[in-house]
Formats: sequence, structure tokens, C-alpha cells
Amino acid sequence: MAKLAASLRALLARAIDYAGMFPPCQLELEPSLKNQAQYLRTADAWMLSTFVLPVGQFGAAKQFLTEFDPLHPLQVSALGPKTENAAAFREALVKTDAAIRSLSTHNVDLVSVSQLEMFLPHDVDSRLLSEARSILGSLPAFWEAPPSRAEQAISLVAELNSNADLPTFGYKLRSGGVTADAFPTSAQIAQALVTPVTHQVPIKFTAGLHHPLRQYREEVQTKMHGFLNVIGAAVLAAEYKWDAPQAVVMLEDENADSFSFTDEFFAWREWGIDIKRLQDRRKFVTSFGSCSFDEPREDLRALAFL
Repeated sequence: MAKLAASLRALLARAIDYAGMFPPCQLELEPSLKNQAQYLRTADAWMLSTFVLPVGQFGAAKQFLTEFDPLHPLQVSALGPKTENAAAFREALVKTDAAIRSLSTHNVDLVSVSQLEMFLPHDVDSRLLSEARSILGSLPAFWEAPPSRAEQAISLVAELNSNADLPTFGYKLRSGGVTADAFPTSAQIAQALVTPVTHQVPIKFTAGLHHPLRQYREEVQTKMHGFLNVIGAAVLAAEYKWDAPQAVVMLEDENADSFSFTDEFFAWREWGIDIKRLQDRRKFVTSFGSCSFDEPREDLRALAFL
């Protein structure tokens, strides 16, 4: 088995939000939580971040907390409901915040809510987002908007973060799905990677990133983006102030030999970044949601990166 390079650990530390309840896996709540509890006790737990839990399932989840212990607690990424407009968004946010507070105080040794993920309707303005900040307090939140609205959403978040001591709001990009039309183009992802850099806005990804490298997949009849491509490009775009076309080149690279991991550097082709800078950049490139924690690890082992 290949030795784990320090730069791979830095690139993927706490990078995978386990979303076992979502397509294509779509497990029930109980087996999903049991998986999370098991994964937390594996040698690969360093890659694992939060458990993506819809707010509507908070009550049901309480009965399975016995799977966890104070050394292996359940850290939740709360998934708020998708709303159609600003009025419904505000109403849902108040209810979501109440549910988060209720779960957070239920058993502090076994469960905590680390962040909120929620869809941002097109008519939410800076005033409402500012109100969201006062409702949520210091809880980090990632607001999802489609690629066509990425720049608008990121600018909105950046404006709000500039008035805060620490950036607690970020942008969430859907990077795939179960059908070909759910996958944004490389150009769309590249633009969404390059835009937050100038604003220092954190970004996270969801869906379609089960595999390390970009590749054609029969089950979705299209090319799926690779998580090494996406997270690597986000980090290097920030480090070298890439434009979108340069980011596209990395996003579309399907050759494992282009990626190298040592104990000092992560590199893609001639572009390298040392561990310290990599860790700094990762503060703004947080994680990706995956319905499988096994597939990413198996693929990394097959590539001899793990």
C-alpha cells in the first residue's frame, strides 16, 4: 500500500461530507447514520467531515445517537428546505434555526451542528441575507445557487462577509447529479472557482464528485467531474490567480500522472503548492458532499494515491 503523502492529507483533510441519504445511494436514515459512525472509527476518518442531514429528519435522528460517542460524535451539516422565493426563504430559515438549536442542545457530547446548507432563491437581497446572519449567529452557512447565478450569489455573500470579523457565509455549487443535464460544464465550474478567490468567499460542492479524476461514466451518460480536479483547481486558482480558461484545463485533465503528492508539495503539471499554503487555501475550499465514502477511497487506492 502506498504511503500517505502529507500533501494528499492536506488536500483532502475533512473534505468529504457524507450524504448517504441522497441519490444515487439514497439510503434510509438509520443505515446512513450507522455508516457515518463506522467511518468515524476507520483509519480514513481524517477525510470525513460532516453528515448531511435534512432539517426535517432531526427528530428522527435523535434515536440513533447511541451509535456515536464523545470521541466519535456526530457532526451535522444541516440541509435546509429549498424555497421558491425570499418570503418563503425567511420563514423556512426561522424554523430551520429553531430546529438546529433544538438538536444542538439535545446531547452536546454526541451531536453538534457544524454548518447550514440551503438554496438561495433568486430574489434574496443583501438586506435579507443580513437578517439571516442575525438569525443564525455565528453558524457558518453555504448558500446554493445554480452556476448561472454563481457570480451574483458570491458577490452578495462577499458584501456581507466584508462587514463581519470572520467570513461565516459561503457559496455552494452543485457539481452533478443522476442525469447528464445535472452536470455543470467545466467552464461554469471554473468561473465559480475563480470568482470567490477575489472575494475570499468559502466554497463547497455537492453531488457528482464520487471519483478522484474526471471520467466518462455510463450510468450518467456523461463525464463526471473529479474531486481532485475540482478541489485542486480551486486551491491552485487561488494560489496563482488563474483565470477561468486556465482552471478549465485542470478540470478537464483525466490523466492521473498530472497529479503528484509528496510530503512537501501538491502539484498539478508544473503548478505546485507547499503544505502550509495548501492548508491556508483549504480554509476557503471546504468540502464536497458525496453519497458514498467508500467509492472515493477505493478509487484513490486504485490510483495508488492512498
